[in-house]
Amino acid sequence: MSRFLEVLGEHNHDISPETIPAILAKLRERLKAETSHLDVTFTYFREKAAPVTGKVGMMGYECGFSATGGATEDFVIRVTVPVTTLCPCSKEISAYGAHNQRGYVRVAVRPRGDVLWLECLIDLIEKSASAPLYPVLKRPDEKFVTEQAYDNPRFVEDMVREVSLAFDREDRIDSYEIEVENHESIHAHNAYACVKREK
Repeated sequence: MSRFLEVLGEHNHDISPETIPAILAKLRERLKAETSHLDVTFTYFREKAAPVTGKVGMMGYECGFSATGGATEDFVIRVTVPVTTLCPCSKEISAYGAHNQRGYVRVAVRPRGDVLWLECLIDLIEKSASAPLYPVLKRPDEKFVTEQAYDNPRFVEDMVREVSLAFDREDRIDSYEIEVENHESIHAHNAYACVKREK
């Protein structure tokens, strides 16, 4: 156990997709093992500006890497992105307004070739939603986001499809799993959809 912690301690300021293969190799060497596996989870904070006023705040995203080294090599990037979705059915049947909900898009992506940044995945997911979430919103921003969501209604199935299409267009993605869960605002249940694909 201490050898495992020693290897991690030697890299505690530099754990990244670029250094993980070296960490896995050192783990195999120190532990005299044929394979090694490492799971890293963290909250990635990103500065984000409100759409109208430009007010800036820090937005947190739950992220992680899963890597295996040795006879079998594997590397997976995991990201959870909170989004806003507006119900297409509610919009269609209501005389005015429509209910919306907080959705969570969880993806597991195997990159291909060049470095695939977390920001790229987050951007692709947020662009697929009814509207993104922001850490700071003033009234002009709230108006903008509310109307943006109203103009872009999405069921969970729509979200899965839109993110999948965005990932299909990205050459740096080899395979992916996408799960979308909406915490419904007027139903006593959540809505869920998923897709898994190797390109």
